Amino acid sequence: MPTLLPLTMMHSKAVCQSWFSTQKISDNLYLISEPHYYWWNRANLWLIKGRDRDLLIDTGLGVASLRQYIASLIDKPLLAIASHIHFDHAGGMHEFDERAIHAAEAEALQKGDDYEALCTPAQGWVLEEHFDLLPYPGFTVETYTLNAAEPTQILQEGDVLDLGDRAFEVLHLPGHSPGCIALYEPKSQDLFSGDVIYDGELLDELHCSDIPTYIATYERLEKLPIETVYPGHYTFFGKERYQQIIAEYLAARRKPGCPSEIQV
Repeated sequence: MPTLLPLTMMHSKAVCQSWFSTQKISDNLYLISEPHYYWWNRANLWLIKGRDRDLLIDTGLGVASLRQYIASLIDKPLLAIASHIHFDHAGGMHEFDERAIHAAEAEALQKGDDYEALCTPAQGWVLEEHFDLLPYPGFTVETYTLNAAEPTQILQEGDVLDLGDRAFEVLHLPGHSPGCIALYEPKSQDLFSGDVIYDGELLDELHCSDIPTYIATYERLEKLPIETVYPGHYTFFGKERYQQIIAEYLAARRKPGCPSEIQV
């Protein structure tokens, strides 16, 4: 675990003017991020604008008001979705009136379960040195917690989220954590993948992770037609990189004689 900085170093940091930043990807897609937080664990928050309703995929750390920040972009009903329970993705869920998460992690969100969210002090994921600036005066990592939020919608494999002009299918893709989901639009072949797949170090040895399950998820994803992946971390990418990431992970994690490699 990295060495913690003295509290005086945290208190001496300046408070940021704006915790969030926005990048307009297209007329109906915005990427919101937390630029003053450590890039390696900084989540991508995706706002999808639909004809009849909007989707917000992930809500960040919850240390500043995301709901207030995006208010000017919202002109219709909004559903906030946690791709999974981890603190960098579900921290702001409590702010929104309509909240959805997969059934496997609904109780953790409802209870504000810091252990399942990976944000207890002992787990060592929320560190003072990860904050370049403070989100508000007096912020400390010691007081950070996952705010409990009652889910208003429980997501399951195969659910369809209809925005009027776009429709996204919920894919349950465990491995990183039991309730990991992605949203897939068959028409565009766009995949909003959360932490299931991204172009960086994949975390599959957390207390909530399971490598054989992750392998099965990637074997499923191998067959999914993809045009663009909008991941939970780092930059978005296309189908060639998508297949390369999957192939590299399977090559590293499959064991010789694994049933998936035996010809039937």
